[in-house]
Amino acid sequence: MTNKANKAISTWLFIGAFLVAAIVITGGITRLTNSGLSMVTWEPISGIIPPLNVEDWQTEFNNYKTSPEFQLKNRNFDLEDFKSIFWWEYIHRAFARIIGLVFIFPFLFFLFTKKLKNKSLMKHLIIIFLLGGFQGFLGWFMVSSGLVDKPHVNHYRLASHLMAALTLFGYIIWVALQLRFADTKTNADSNVQIRKLLRTSMIFIIIQIVYGAFMAGLKAGYMFPSFPKMGDSWFPVSLHYAFMEEGMLGLIENPMLVQFMHRWIPLFIIIIAGILLFKTEAKSKNINVQQRRIIRVLNFMVLIQIILGIYTILFSVPITLGVLHQFGAVILFAINLLALFYFRKKNIFDLEN
Repeated sequence: MTNKANKAISTWLFIGAFLVAAIVITGGITRLTNSGLSMVTWEPISGIIPPLNVEDWQTEFNNYKTSPEFQLKNRNFDLEDFKSIFWWEYIHRAFARIIGLVFIFPFLFFLFTKKLKNKSLMKHLIIIFLLGGFQGFLGWFMVSSGLVDKPHVNHYRLASHLMAALTLFGYIIWVALQLRFADTKTNADSNVQIRKLLRTSMIFIIIQIVYGAFMAGLKAGYMFPSFPKMGDSWFPVSLHYAFMEEGMLGLIENPMLVQFMHRWIPLFIIIIAGILLFKTEAKSKNINVQQRRIIRVLNFMVLIQIILGIYTILFSVPITLGVLHQFGAVILFAINLLALFYFRKKNIFDLEN
Protein backbone atom coordinates (compact mmCIF):
# COMPACT_ATOMS: atom_id res chain seq x y z
CA MET A 1 0.00 0.00 0.00
CA THR A 2 1.43 3.38 -0.99
CA ASN A 3 1.55 6.34 1.36
CA LYS A 4 -0.82 8.18 -0.99
CA ALA A 5 -3.43 5.43 -0.82
CA ASN A 6 -2.87 5.14 2.90
CA LYS A 7 -3.61 8.84 3.36
CA ALA A 8 -6.68 8.77 1.09
CA ILE A 9 -8.26 5.83 2.94
CA SER A 10 -7.57 7.33 6.36
CA THR A 11 -9.06 10.66 5.24
CA TRP A 12 -12.20 8.83 4.12
CA LEU A 13 -12.40 7.13 7.51
CA PHE A 14 -11.89 10.40 9.40
CA ILE A 15 -14.76 11.96 7.43
CA GLY A 16 -16.91 8.94 8.26
CA ALA A 17 -16.05 9.23 11.96
CA PHE A 18 -16.95 12.93 11.92
CA LEU A 19 -20.34 12.08 10.39
CA VAL A 20 -20.96 9.41 13.02
CA ALA A 21 -20.21 11.98 15.74
CA ALA A 22 -22.56 14.42 14.02
CA ILE A 23 -25.41 11.89 13.94
CA VAL A 24 -24.93 11.26 17.66
CA ILE A 25 -25.54 14.98 18.22
CA THR A 26 -28.51 14.90 15.84
CA GLY A 27 -29.88 12.02 17.88
CA GLY A 28 -29.52 14.13 21.02
CA ILE A 29 -31.46 16.97 19.42
CA THR A 30 -34.14 14.52 18.28
CA ARG A 31 -34.51 13.23 21.83
CA LEU A 32 -34.51 16.65 23.50
CA THR A 33 -37.15 17.99 21.09
CA ASN A 34 -39.36 14.94 21.79
CA SER A 35 -39.24 14.00 18.11
CA GLY A 36 -37.94 10.45 18.33
CA LEU A 37 -41.29 8.65 18.20
CA SER A 38 -42.86 10.71 15.42
CA MET A 39 -42.09 8.13 12.71
CA VAL A 40 -43.76 4.84 13.59
CA THR A 41 -42.59 2.80 10.59
CA TRP A 42 -39.14 1.70 9.50
CA GLU A 43 -38.58 1.77 5.74
CA PRO A 44 -34.82 1.59 5.10
CA ILE A 45 -35.09 2.40 1.37
CA SER A 46 -38.29 4.34 0.68
CA GLY A 47 -38.04 6.14 4.03
CA ILE A 48 -35.50 8.54 2.54
CA ILE A 49 -38.33 10.36 0.75
CA PRO A 50 -40.17 12.78 3.07
CA PRO A 51 -43.87 13.64 2.72
CA LEU A 52 -44.22 15.72 -0.47
CA ASN A 53 -47.87 16.71 -0.42
CA VAL A 54 -50.88 17.04 1.85
CA GLU A 55 -51.91 13.41 1.30
CA ASP A 56 -48.44 12.15 2.27
CA TRP A 57 -48.44 14.28 5.40
CA GLN A 58 -51.89 13.07 6.38
CA THR A 59 -50.79 9.45 5.94
CA GLU A 60 -47.78 9.99 8.20
CA PHE A 61 -49.97 11.78 10.75
CA ASN A 62 -52.53 8.97 10.70
CA ASN A 63 -49.75 6.48 11.34
CA TYR A 64 -48.57 8.59 14.27
CA LYS A 65 -52.10 8.61 15.69
CA THR A 66 -51.81 4.85 16.27
CA SER A 67 -48.83 5.36 18.60
CA PRO A 68 -49.06 5.52 22.40
CA GLU A 69 -47.32 8.90 22.33
CA PHE A 70 -50.23 10.46 20.45
CA GLN A 71 -52.92 8.57 22.33
CA LEU A 72 -51.51 9.18 25.83
CA LYS A 73 -49.59 12.42 25.46
CA ASN A 74 -50.29 14.41 22.29
CA ARG A 75 -53.99 13.92 21.51
CA ASN A 76 -54.32 17.68 21.07
CA PHE A 77 -51.82 17.67 18.16
CA ASP A 78 -52.96 18.81 14.76
CA LEU A 79 -51.05 18.31 11.50
CA GLU A 80 -48.86 21.40 12.02
CA ASP A 81 -47.89 20.25 15.50
CA PHE A 82 -46.97 16.87 14.07
CA LYS A 83 -44.76 18.47 11.43
CA SER A 84 -42.83 20.29 14.16
CA ILE A 85 -41.71 17.00 15.72
CA PHE A 86 -41.44 15.00 12.49
CA TRP A 87 -38.51 16.78 10.89
CA TRP A 88 -35.78 16.09 13.44
CA GLU A 89 -36.51 12.36 13.42
CA TYR A 90 -36.61 12.38 9.63
CA ILE A 91 -33.27 14.26 9.47
CA HIS A 92 -31.76 11.78 11.92
CA ARG A 93 -32.83 8.79 9.82
CA ALA A 94 -31.90 10.40 6.50
CA PHE A 95 -28.50 11.32 7.93
CA ALA A 96 -27.92 7.64 8.79
CA ARG A 97 -28.62 6.65 5.20
CA ILE A 98 -26.26 9.33 3.90
CA ILE A 99 -23.51 8.03 6.19
CA GLY A 100 -24.07 4.57 4.74
CA LEU A 101 -23.53 5.93 1.24
CA VAL A 102 -20.42 7.84 2.36
CA PHE A 103 -18.95 4.53 3.47
CA ILE A 104 -20.16 2.31 0.64
CA PHE A 105 -19.20 4.30 -2.48
CA PRO A 106 -15.59 5.17 -1.49
CA PHE A 107 -15.15 1.59 -0.29
CA LEU A 108 -16.17 0.30 -3.72
CA PHE A 109 -13.84 2.83 -5.38
CA PHE A 110 -10.88 1.77 -3.26
CA LEU A 111 -11.76 -1.88 -3.82
CA PHE A 112 -11.98 -1.66 -7.61
CA THR A 113 -8.83 0.45 -7.84
CA LYS A 114 -7.01 -2.24 -5.81
CA LYS A 115 -6.16 0.01 -2.89
CA LEU A 116 -7.47 -2.51 -0.35
CA LYS A 117 -4.97 -5.35 -0.77
CA ASN A 118 -3.96 -5.27 2.88
CA LYS A 119 -5.83 -8.13 4.60
CA SER A 120 -5.68 -6.53 8.03
CA LEU A 121 -7.23 -3.32 6.72
CA MET A 122 -9.97 -5.23 4.89
CA LYS A 123 -10.82 -7.10 8.08
CA HIS A 124 -11.21 -3.84 10.01
CA LEU A 125 -13.33 -2.28 7.26
CA ILE A 126 -15.68 -5.27 7.31
CA ILE A 127 -16.02 -4.88 11.08
CA ILE A 128 -16.87 -1.20 10.57
CA PHE A 129 -19.61 -2.11 8.09
CA LEU A 130 -21.01 -4.73 10.47
CA LEU A 131 -21.00 -2.23 13.35
CA GLY A 132 -22.78 0.31 11.14
CA GLY A 133 -25.48 -2.17 10.19
CA PHE A 134 -25.92 -3.22 13.80
CA GLN A 135 -26.25 0.42 14.81
CA GLY A 136 -29.09 0.88 12.31
CA PHE A 137 -30.88 -2.16 13.71
CA LEU A 138 -30.44 -0.89 17.29
CA GLY A 139 -31.95 2.46 16.28
CA TRP A 140 -35.20 0.84 15.23
CA PHE A 141 -35.04 -1.61 18.15
CA MET A 142 -34.89 1.41 20.46
CA VAL A 143 -37.72 3.32 18.77
CA SER A 144 -39.98 0.26 18.65
CA SER A 145 -39.88 0.05 22.46
CA GLY A 146 -41.79 3.34 22.60
CA LEU A 147 -44.48 2.22 20.14
CA VAL A 148 -46.06 -0.57 22.19
CA ASP A 149 -47.76 0.72 25.33
CA LYS A 150 -45.61 3.52 26.77
CA PRO A 151 -44.73 6.80 24.99
CA HIS A 152 -41.02 6.62 25.75
CA VAL A 153 -38.16 4.38 24.72
CA ASN A 154 -36.57 1.79 26.97
CA HIS A 155 -33.56 3.38 28.65
CA TYR A 156 -31.45 0.23 28.22
CA ARG A 157 -32.10 0.27 24.48
CA LEU A 158 -31.32 4.00 24.36
CA ALA A 159 -27.99 3.39 26.10
CA SER A 160 -27.24 0.49 23.74
CA HIS A 161 -27.97 2.67 20.70
CA LEU A 162 -25.70 5.45 21.97
CA MET A 163 -22.85 3.15 22.95
CA ALA A 164 -23.02 1.28 19.64
CA ALA A 165 -22.62 4.65 17.90
CA LEU A 166 -19.65 5.57 20.08
CA THR A 167 -18.11 2.13 19.55
CA LEU A 168 -18.41 2.64 15.80
CA PHE A 169 -17.01 6.17 16.09
CA GLY A 170 -14.09 5.04 18.24
CA TYR A 171 -13.28 2.04 16.08
CA ILE A 172 -13.20 4.15 12.90
CA ILE A 173 -10.97 6.75 14.56
CA TRP A 174 -8.59 4.08 15.87
CA VAL A 175 -8.26 2.38 12.49
CA ALA A 176 -7.79 5.72 10.70
CA LEU A 177 -5.12 6.88 13.17
CA GLN A 178 -3.24 3.60 13.01
CA LEU A 179 -3.42 3.67 9.22
CA ARG A 180 -2.30 7.29 8.89
CA PHE A 181 0.57 6.95 11.37
CA ALA A 182 1.45 3.28 10.89
CA ASP A 183 5.14 4.05 10.41
CA THR A 184 5.60 6.05 13.62
CA LYS A 185 7.35 4.42 16.55
CA THR A 186 5.94 4.09 20.05
CA ASN A 187 7.71 4.31 23.40
CA ALA A 188 5.55 1.56 24.86
CA ASP A 189 7.90 0.20 27.51
CA SER A 190 8.30 3.48 29.38
CA ASN A 191 4.60 4.40 29.53
CA VAL A 192 2.89 1.31 30.94
CA GLN A 193 1.46 3.15 33.97
CA ILE A 194 0.08 6.01 31.93
CA ARG A 195 -1.52 3.62 29.46
CA LYS A 196 -3.24 1.78 32.32
CA LEU A 197 -4.52 5.07 33.73
CA LEU A 198 -5.85 6.10 30.34
CA ARG A 199 -7.66 2.78 29.99
CA THR A 200 -9.15 3.27 33.45
CA SER A 201 -10.29 6.81 32.63
CA MET A 202 -11.86 5.49 29.39
CA ILE A 203 -13.81 2.89 31.38
CA PHE A 204 -15.17 5.58 33.70
CA ILE A 205 -15.99 7.87 30.75
CA ILE A 206 -17.93 5.05 29.09
CA ILE A 207 -19.80 4.28 32.33
CA GLN A 208 -20.60 7.97 32.69
CA ILE A 209 -21.92 8.16 29.11
CA VAL A 210 -24.09 5.10 29.74
CA TYR A 211 -25.48 6.81 32.83
CA GLY A 212 -26.11 9.90 30.70
CA ALA A 213 -28.24 7.73 28.41
CA PHE A 214 -30.06 6.33 31.45
CA MET A 215 -30.66 9.92 32.58
CA ALA A 216 -32.22 10.70 29.21
CA GLY A 217 -34.31 7.55 29.02
CA LEU A 218 -35.64 7.90 32.57
CA LYS A 219 -36.07 11.70 32.34
CA ALA A 220 -33.89 11.89 35.45
CA GLY A 221 -32.26 15.18 34.48
CA TYR A 222 -35.37 17.13 35.51
CA MET A 223 -35.09 16.05 39.14
CA PHE A 224 -33.14 17.98 41.77
CA PRO A 225 -32.10 21.12 39.79
CA SER A 226 -29.37 21.98 42.30
CA PHE A 227 -25.67 21.33 42.79
CA PRO A 228 -23.67 19.99 44.59
CA LYS A 229 -26.52 18.90 46.86
CA MET A 230 -29.64 17.17 45.63
CA GLY A 231 -32.18 19.66 46.93
CA ASP A 232 -31.26 20.44 50.52
CA SER A 233 -29.29 17.26 51.18
CA TRP A 234 -26.28 15.39 49.89
CA PHE A 235 -28.28 12.17 50.09
CA PRO A 236 -32.03 12.95 50.26
CA VAL A 237 -34.37 10.75 52.29
CA SER A 238 -36.25 9.79 49.12
CA LEU A 239 -32.95 8.59 47.66
CA HIS A 240 -32.32 6.46 50.74
CA TYR A 241 -35.78 4.89 50.57
CA ALA A 242 -35.38 4.21 46.85
CA PHE A 243 -32.13 2.37 47.46
CA MET A 244 -33.56 0.40 50.41
CA GLU A 245 -36.56 -0.64 48.33
CA GLU A 246 -34.85 -1.44 45.01
CA GLY A 247 -31.33 -2.29 46.11
CA MET A 248 -28.52 -2.39 43.57
CA LEU A 249 -31.00 -2.61 40.69
CA GLY A 250 -32.14 0.89 41.59
CA LEU A 251 -28.72 2.22 40.59
CA ILE A 252 -29.64 1.57 36.94
CA GLU A 253 -33.43 1.85 37.06
CA ASN A 254 -34.47 4.46 39.62
CA PRO A 255 -34.25 8.03 38.21
CA MET A 256 -33.07 9.54 41.50
CA LEU A 257 -30.33 6.97 42.01
CA VAL A 258 -29.30 7.21 38.37
CA GLN A 259 -28.89 10.98 38.74
CA PHE A 260 -26.89 10.47 41.93
CA MET A 261 -24.50 8.14 40.09
CA HIS A 262 -24.24 10.47 37.11
CA ARG A 263 -23.34 13.35 39.45
CA TRP A 264 -20.45 11.63 41.21
CA ILE A 265 -18.81 9.30 38.68
CA PRO A 266 -16.99 12.38 37.22
CA LEU A 267 -15.15 12.67 40.53
CA PHE A 268 -13.20 9.51 39.62
CA ILE A 269 -12.57 10.81 36.10
CA ILE A 270 -11.15 14.12 37.29
CA ILE A 271 -8.91 12.39 39.87
CA ILE A 272 -7.48 10.06 37.21
CA ALA A 273 -7.02 12.97 34.81
CA GLY A 274 -5.18 14.89 37.53
CA ILE A 275 -2.86 11.94 38.21
CA LEU A 276 -2.17 11.67 34.48
CA LEU A 277 -1.31 15.36 34.35
CA PHE A 278 1.04 15.07 37.29
CA LYS A 279 2.80 12.01 35.87
CA THR A 280 3.24 13.42 32.36
CA GLU A 281 4.48 16.79 33.59
CA ALA A 282 6.91 15.22 36.06
CA LYS A 283 8.10 12.42 33.78
CA SER A 284 9.46 14.76 31.10
CA LYS A 285 12.29 12.45 30.00
CA ASN A 286 10.01 9.78 28.52
CA ILE A 287 7.08 12.03 27.46
CA ASN A 288 7.10 13.87 24.17
CA VAL A 289 5.36 17.16 23.38
CA GLN A 290 2.31 15.54 21.77
CA GLN A 291 1.76 13.24 24.73
CA ARG A 292 2.05 16.03 27.28
CA ARG A 293 -0.26 18.25 25.24
CA ILE A 294 -3.02 15.63 24.87
CA ILE A 295 -3.09 15.01 28.63
CA ARG A 296 -3.47 18.76 29.23
CA VAL A 297 -6.32 18.86 26.71
CA LEU A 298 -7.91 15.85 28.41
CA ASN A 299 -7.88 17.63 31.78
CA PHE A 300 -9.30 20.79 30.24
CA MET A 301 -12.12 18.87 28.55
CA VAL A 302 -12.98 17.00 31.75
CA LEU A 303 -13.48 20.35 33.49
CA ILE A 304 -15.55 21.77 30.62
CA GLN A 305 -17.76 18.67 30.54
CA ILE A 306 -18.34 18.77 34.30
CA ILE A 307 -19.30 22.46 34.12
CA LEU A 308 -21.69 21.74 31.24
CA GLY A 309 -23.23 18.89 33.23
CA ILE A 310 -23.75 21.08 36.29
CA TYR A 311 -25.47 23.84 34.32
CA THR A 312 -27.57 21.31 32.42
CA ILE A 313 -28.91 20.05 35.76
CA LEU A 314 -29.34 23.55 37.23
CA PHE A 315 -31.46 24.71 34.27
CA SER A 316 -33.46 21.45 34.00
CA VAL A 317 -31.97 20.25 30.70
CA PRO A 318 -32.62 23.04 28.18
CA ILE A 319 -32.08 21.87 24.61
CA THR A 320 -28.94 23.95 23.98
CA LEU A 321 -27.14 22.83 27.13
CA GLY A 322 -28.33 19.25 26.73
CA VAL A 323 -26.91 19.09 23.20
CA LEU A 324 -23.64 20.75 24.24
CA HIS A 325 -23.30 18.30 27.13
CA GLN A 326 -23.78 15.33 24.80
CA PHE A 327 -21.35 16.84 22.31
CA GLY A 328 -18.88 17.30 25.16
CA ALA A 329 -19.17 13.61 26.00
CA VAL A 330 -18.28 12.67 22.42
CA ILE A 331 -15.32 15.07 22.43
CA LEU A 332 -14.05 13.76 25.78
CA PHE A 333 -14.35 10.18 24.53
CA ALA A 334 -12.38 11.11 21.39
CA ILE A 335 -9.65 12.93 23.35
CA ASN A 336 -9.14 9.97 25.68
CA LEU A 337 -8.99 7.70 22.64
CA LEU A 338 -6.41 9.97 21.01
CA ALA A 339 -4.38 9.94 24.22
CA LEU A 340 -4.47 6.13 24.17
CA PHE A 341 -3.20 6.28 20.60
CA TYR A 342 -0.30 8.56 21.54
CA PHE A 343 0.66 6.12 24.33
CA ARG A 344 -0.15 2.98 22.30
CA LYS A 345 1.87 -0.19 22.64
CA LYS A 346 2.09 -1.10 18.96
CA ASN A 347 0.62 -0.51 15.51
CA ILE A 348 -2.01 -2.86 14.12
CA PHE A 349 -1.03 -2.69 10.44
CA ASP A 350 1.78 -4.26 8.55
CA LEU A 351 1.51 -2.15 5.39
CA GLU A 352 3.96 -4.26 3.49
CA ASN A 353 1.41 -7.09 3.19
